Amino acid sequence: MKELSDIKLVIGVAEITRQRTLIRAGVPLLYAHWEGFVKVASEVYLNYVTNQRHKYRELRSCFVVYGLKGRLNEIAESNNSHRNSKIIEFMLEEMDNRAAIPYKAVIDTESNLSSKVFANITSSIGLSPDSYETKYNFIDKSVLHRRNSIAHGEYVDVEKPAYDQISDEMIGLLRNYKTDIENALTLHSYKR
Repeated sequence: MKELSDIKLVIGVAEITRQRTLIRAGVPLLYAHWEGFVKVASEVYLNYVTNQRHKYRELRSCFVVYGLKGRLNEIAESNNSHRNSKIIEFMLEEMDNRAAIPYKAVIDTESNLSSKVFANITSSIGLSPDSYETKYNFIDKSVLHRRNSIAHGEYVDVEKPAYDQISDEMIGLLRNYKTDIENALTLHSYKR
């Protein structure tokens, strides 16, 4: 977040013509921190959960899905009832084994971390997206839409007061997500 604070500081002391350029650079940077932090923090959380050495049976179902996803995919793709029954038997037996939850490259931000994608990610790691619902318009319009417009070469004019507000709200979202994950760890919310 230091990088975000630094660019906000530089924007504040820059002359008006340079402010516009720095703000245009700052919006994609804010988005990059948003997407990167959600992805990395979520994967670190999954890594922590798997290293707690719990059995699948002891974990909330969203974590069991990660560990058994390959088997679930086999069922979805197979029309063979006998084979599907064997897979279900294996999965039931697997519930008493130590959970092996993949955590590298399993969080998909879809290169556009919209509110919809964010809600899916939070739910997939057992966090509630409810407290973020009031920020969905901000995520989609103020950050993602502007970032996409700038990244595709469109001129987007954002004045300094608006940029300051976007920056402050984004830093707030990042801190909230960090706090939610820390609370989940402290409260062992990943367990049944």
